[in-house]
Amino acid sequence: MEYINSIVFGIIQGLTEFWPVSSSGHLVIAHEFFNFNLVDDLGFDVALHLGTLIAVVAFFWKEISTYIVAFFNSLANWNLQHDINQRLAWYIAIGTLPAAFAGYLVAGYADTIFRNLWLVASLLVSIGVLLIVAEKIFQKKNDLSKLSWKGAMTVAFAQVFALVPGVSRSGITIIAGLSQGLQRPAATRFSFLLSIPIIAGAGFKKIVEVAQQGMGSEQWLVMIIGLLSAAVVGYIAISFLLRFVERRSLNVFGYYRIVLGVLVMLYLVFY
Repeated sequence: MEYINSIVFGIIQGLTEFWPVSSSGHLVIAHEFFNFNLVDDLGFDVALHLGTLIAVVAFFWKEISTYIVAFFNSLANWNLQHDINQRLAWYIAIGTLPAAFAGYLVAGYADTIFRNLWLVASLLVSIGVLLIVAEKIFQKKNDLSKLSWKGAMTVAFAQVFALVPGVSRSGITIIAGLSQGLQRPAATRFSFLLSIPIIAGAGFKKIVEVAQQGMGSEQWLVMIIGLLSAAVVGYIAISFLLRFVERRSLNVFGYYRIVLGVLVMLYLVFY
């Protein structure tokens, strides 16, 4: 049964990490309903996040390698004004710092009060409404070449709020990108790229902590199965969303969030 649960949770993580619906919020809800435990819930959640890290790195590998080269080139030949790759490399590098610092400060809360179903449900609804409003009011005309330092840092600071389950890293950063005039595909792509260092740093830190606690071979196998299923489904989810936002609005995700949040609230009230 643990293996089946691991696959199910991997599918949930793979789909929801990159779609603007909150993977951490879905995992909190899923843990509540399935009552699935492995060493500790957060340890298993991080294994799933590492699966989606593999997915996003695999999908954007060419761009990642380009930005790495551009970053080091900028140290010898600073040309951010005219070299978009250098500029985006620095946007991603500097843009990682706010969420990394905030994550260090609130790490203890992530294990306790933030994993509250009422909080998750409320944020599912409120960010869902914000997503629909953002689609309606913001002009979406620019590609990534037009993204300014101010715009990049707006997205970076928005990512801080994704530390709270129910917000959605991709959701809040895409909204921030739209607020800076980015087209949906550009906002979505930058959101994904900006997430890579944070997912990697947080994931590896927690994996080390879990490894120090010690686990049996069977528990490691359950985590690996979840990681692999999250990686495969995550890759498919990225590809789907990038194609989806080229032609359609994000409203469907906003309505989904609202419905799910209301259903969780009704469950909490009546059960």
